[in-house]
Amino acid sequence: MCGIVGVASNAPVNQLIYDALLLLQHRGQDAAGIVTQLDRKFFMHKEKGMVRDVFRTRNMRALPGNNGLGQVRYPTAGNAFSEEEAQPFYVNAPFGLVLVHNGNLTNAHALKAELFTQDHRHINTESDSEVLLNVLAHELEKTTRGLTLNPADVFEAVRRVHRRVQGSYAVVAMIAGHGLLAFRDPFGIRPLCLGRGKDGTYMVASESVALEGTGHVLERDIVPGEAVYIDLNGKLSTKQCADAPQLKPCIFEFVYLARPDSTMDGMSVYQARLNLGETLAKRVVSTVPPNEIDVIIPIPESSRPSATQLAHLLGVPYREGFVKNRYVGRTFIMPGQGVRKKSVRQKLNVIASEFKGRNVLLVDDSIVRGTTSREIVQMARDAGARKVYLASAAPPVRFPNVYGIDMPTPQELVAHNRSIEEIRELIGCDALIYQDVDAMKQAVRNAQSAGSAPLDGFDASCFDGVYVAGDVTAQDIAKLNENRVSQEEGDEDHSRLALPNASE
Repeated sequence: MCGIVGVASNAPVNQLIYDALLLLQHRGQDAAGIVTQLDRKFFMHKEKGMVRDVFRTRNMRALPGNNGLGQVRYPTAGNAFSEEEAQPFYVNAPFGLVLVHNGNLTNAHALKAELFTQDHRHINTESDSEVLLNVLAHELEKTTRGLTLNPADVFEAVRRVHRRVQGSYAVVAMIAGHGLLAFRDPFGIRPLCLGRGKDGTYMVASESVALEGTGHVLERDIVPGEAVYIDLNGKLSTKQCADAPQLKPCIFEFVYLARPDSTMDGMSVYQARLNLGETLAKRVVSTVPPNEIDVIIPIPESSRPSATQLAHLLGVPYREGFVKNRYVGRTFIMPGQGVRKKSVRQKLNVIASEFKGRNVLLVDDSIVRGTTSREIVQMARDAGARKVYLASAAPPVRFPNVYGIDMPTPQELVAHNRSIEEIRELIGCDALIYQDVDAMKQAVRNAQSAGSAPLDGFDASCFDGVYVAGDVTAQDIAKLNENRVSQEEGDEDHSRLALPNASE
């Protein structure tokens, strides 16, 4: 999961891209990068770290031009500690290309071999984004055959990319001296939307909040398989480039990843989370009688809408029992299990009066590894709670995710091959309530506004084991796991997703 943005304008775009990346910072805190184009030259700056730390005044002054791209990185493959793997990526032929990518290619290993043996292209990092860039570059070279570039050639190249590449990908690229290209995988797993400013500026971004927060109007989502090309004169061309596109977005965006004030594929993230609380209420009632719950407390931040709706429907007081330190980074983006455990108590502190002597129902957006949940349950007990119940707005995470969320090892998942009672014992709560898979899908679907593109389903693979972009075997998962983000010396666990539960 990363945040990407692209801008085509008649005015300098460096500040605009910076502002958009700040609005997408929740999608990645590991690294940030911006590239701009002036005439036929690219200007780039990228480093590890948060947006506010990566870009200083001198860096911004060195990014001239009216077109540009940006990315905030949350790495799932390659080396998380290498600045070489921060995006954007650049290749000089054909024309000169730069690219930012959100997603994960499931056939990156095979593509890398093809690029070397057949396409005669060199990949210098372990990043699947560099693989994707070189596939796009090769297909552009084949379609243009050394001739002048036109939109038809660009769309044909994207069509060929779709036929070669498997997995999830939302992409924004710039072609030196020609224009900006954006496209989305044929299943629309990762989000991408298009907006426009009053001055005619076009912006594409991972979430609508990046458009609205920078004064742009959300026009629409880029549909699965579609390519959008904006030339240097501001002319926009679009074409469906996939053979059989289907809209099956990642449901985890609505459960946890996206900002609540975003709209994706016509669905309000906030409304989806309210709906999840409504369906969760039915599960809670069947497990714990409401008169045995004194207070409902969310685990900040993503669970708040669900907890609010749950409390309203059960007629139980809603309280804030945890105070979040906003100057500690998102837990799931921290390298190393030791760092994760340490960060939970640094990030959250309890308001003891809300727990003492009470039966408390804690509400979380999801439970992945369970380590954070166990610690938070213990914090509630230490604060004096008589009983601690835990409800998850999402179903049990039982299967690896291969489309851009770093949890590809089944053994890391607390729900893998365990019953609900076994999970409850591990976490240490008095009752554990999970959302139902079908109810989750329907709750998110019900958040879609009238007139939106019809949904063909969701990628809910970490919940139901169905991989919408094609069969994923145990061998595929093992191969992906080999390419997971490498760890720093001394880290106990190089996985980057504690998917906690203390989210955002």
